[in-house]
Amino acid sequence: MKRQGVGDGFLLVDKEKGWTSHDVVAKVRGIVGGKVGHAGTLDPMATGLLVLGLGRSTRLLRFVQSFEKEYAATALFGVATDSLDADGAILDRSPMPVTLDEVRPVAERFRGTIMQVPPMVSARKVDGKRLYELARAGEIVEREARPVHISSLRITDFAPSEYPEVSFDVVCSTGTYVRTLADDLAGALGGRAHLTRLRRIRNGTLNVAEARTIDQISAAASAGTIAEVIIDPSTALSDIPGREIDPAYLPGVRNGAAVPSSALIGDDDIDDRGLVRLVVGGDLLGIYRVDGASAKAEVVTA
Repeated sequence: MKRQGVGDGFLLVDKEKGWTSHDVVAKVRGIVGGKVGHAGTLDPMATGLLVLGLGRSTRLLRFVQSFEKEYAATALFGVATDSLDADGAILDRSPMPVTLDEVRPVAERFRGTIMQVPPMVSARKVDGKRLYELARAGEIVEREARPVHISSLRITDFAPSEYPEVSFDVVCSTGTYVRTLADDLAGALGGRAHLTRLRRIRNGTLNVAEARTIDQISAAASAGTIAEVIIDPSTALSDIPGREIDPAYLPGVRNGAAVPSSALIGDDDIDDRGLVRLVVGGDLLGIYRVDGASAKAEVVTA
């Protein structure tokens, strides 16, 4: 199949189990051509929403990655693995016959801002090396606990046994490890756990319900309709408040110049990082950061 150059924008992929995020990027690059990147790595056992940036939109992926995320997960209590998920080797198996009435109040303690230690099998770097590289070499190193925010944690199903299965939905900040959350939840009840299922439902306002499988993307490319499934940058970044720009400052914005905050037209609030999405006629001009009386370019797309 001839590769198609499709320009800039975002693709929402419903990742299958067994694929790495890199696998998905490589496959889509082979389908559409050009530069492709992703926001928010999904482990091979995980499924669901993986946001891809195409062309110049890859420069905007860091903003997508910063949006809060929603997951549906299932954890097996009483069984620990070295990766904290079903792909890892079993380290310990100890009966843990807790009840739903015991789990629910403990889950409430994990809402809000919590401290979380990243797992050894992860892409986080320590002294310039990926933790999973150190883990493969048999090394276990101290990892610094970092704050993450859990906006919502809801138990959705519970299968009682000596090794109960606990299903939950979680809405969390970027950088949260759901498999660590599951193990910490079990730890608060005196045991261990690992994830047997993880599906990303949402990244900001981007939802897996709008995503396509790799086969569907390939079919769209073959039919010449791939442009129909690409989301424009302004829509993909709609979590960032939008503002128009005074036309007098438009040439400067196109060159990445700073502009007075008063030149931003609109009533949308600025987000807690000071970011605004500058648009004209619905098209994204760039992402600016407001600092007092001035707004400075983070990324210019015009």
